[in-house]
Amino acid sequence: MMLTTFGVIAVTVMFLSYWTEKRSKWLVLIFAVGCGMTALYSALEGVYPITVIEGLWTLVAVRRFAERHHLEKVIR
Repeated sequence: MMLTTFGVIAVTVMFLSYWTEKRSKWLVLIFAVGCGMTALYSALEGVYPITVIEGLWTLVAVRRFAERHHLEKVIR
């Protein structure tokens, strides 16, 4: 039950932060955290293909955050 709750929280964090990420660069970083949590959840469940995909999404989101952070610095 505890693992399922963790999975629900991870996917919810991912969904809500992705849905609202245009509002702030920090929501992109929160999306990356949600992806990492989902990767961990799928690894604990033994669903390794999803672990790999969510791990890749984590890397993509971290890169998007870094690019957006850099852009905001340049614009100022």
